[in-house]
Amino acid sequence: MTETELLARCREIPVSTWCDALDQVHVEGLVQGIPMQSGSGRICGFATTARQIPGRLHEFEKAEFAVGRLVDAAQPGRVLMVDVGGQPISTMGGLAAAGAKTQGVEGVVIDGACRDVDEIRSLGLWLASRHVAPTTGKGRLKLLPIGVPVAVGGVHVEQDDLVVGDETGIIVIPRKLLEDVLPRAEKLLAADQAVEQRMKAGMTFSAAGAASGYLPPEKA
Repeated sequence: MTETELLARCREIPVSTWCDALDQVHVEGLVQGIPMQSGSGRICGFATTARQIPGRLHEFEKAEFAVGRLVDAAQPGRVLMVDVGGQPISTMGGLAAAGAKTQGVEGVVIDGACRDVDEIRSLGLWLASRHVAPTTGKGRLKLLPIGVPVAVGGVHVEQDDLVVGDETGIIVIPRKLLEDVLPRAEKLLAADQAVEQRMKAGMTFSAAGAASGYLPPEKA
């Protein structure tokens, strides 16, 4: 299976269902405290990880912000996962967001801040960040090499992990577990769809859920 085919299968599955599938293998992958600021619908792509060390103004050279290198890494089929330690310092503004959108990045998730959010929304870029803040990262943030392991929203993320995001949340599925978790998620999604079809045919939720194995039989 190609990566394009794999992503197409994964894209069909909502975050809630991925969350249930990860529960089955005792893995916590749900990103916490990082809401959508821009975009709509569901994103699905492999993680490109980046870490920016936060500091005081002028603690770093402006060149160390390296936003051009960060945007260059925003490629199709990828979700840019940026660890800024939760600090309210902007990693991405309108111009950088336009660059990422033009390159075809799937989405951007920042455990830090973005700014120019009105411009980012007008672009339609799918972006989530812990903060919206006008404070520039120039002179305050230092970009480490792309691809290092990061922590985003309390979740450990490695390069090429799967990231899925929608209006419900953002979840990270470790790439090494994807072969096991994907069929679990597809089975759960099929059960959800079976309940929905039975309800459309006139069954009650409890009856449809029990018939589809979605709900356990209730004790008398």
